[in-house]
Parts: sequence; structure tokens; C-alpha cells
Amino acid sequence: MDLSAFCVAQTTIDDEIRANELAAALVTGKLAACVQISEVASHYVWKGAAAREKEFLLAAKIRRADFDAVVAAIRALHSYELPEIIATPIVAGDPAYLDWLRRETERG
Repeated sequence: MDLSAFCVAQTTIDDEIRANELAAALVTGKLAACVQISEVASHYVWKGAAAREKEFLLAAKIRRADFDAVVAAIRALHSYELPEIIATPIVAGDPAYLDWLRRETERG
């Protein structure tokens, strides 16, 4: 299996309801096989000021080829002026899990 075909896309959002809505949109749209949501404390600088906020981190298991569509979906549903949207390659994985990821993200 070609591991470069998959990655984990992540974003953070400030509201648990929005986090769940975004996760559901990615999964039901077959852009992600799975989205995990974790509560995190984020420390960052925004517009010159240091900030610390509670956020929800979404980690979506996606096809790398779908990254642009995932970015568009996140931007469409996100409340932030500049949301974090990054991807991390999958460098190793259980072949059975990756096969499931592939099947769950097949669209028409």
C-alpha cells in the first residue's frame, strides 16, 4: 500500500459544537474516514498579542489527494479569520487500517 496516499489533516476550533459539526461534515462527505476531537490549551501570538485559549483539536485521517477539498470544507465551516489547517504524512500504518481508510473515503 502506498503510504504517501494518506495523511492526517488537523485544525483547531474554539467551540465543541462547531468541532463536532465540522467532524461530521468531513466524515459524511467522505473527505475523512475518521476525525478525532481533543480538548487542548493553545498558546499563541495573534496580531501582536500573546493569548492562551481552550480549543478543540481535530485530527482527520484523509487521502492526501483530498487535502485541497478538506481545506475548502474547513474554511467554509470555520469561524476563525485564519484557521490552522496543516497535514502530517503517515509514514507507517497497519495495512488493514489504511485499507479501511481508503474504502471509507471512496466517493462515487
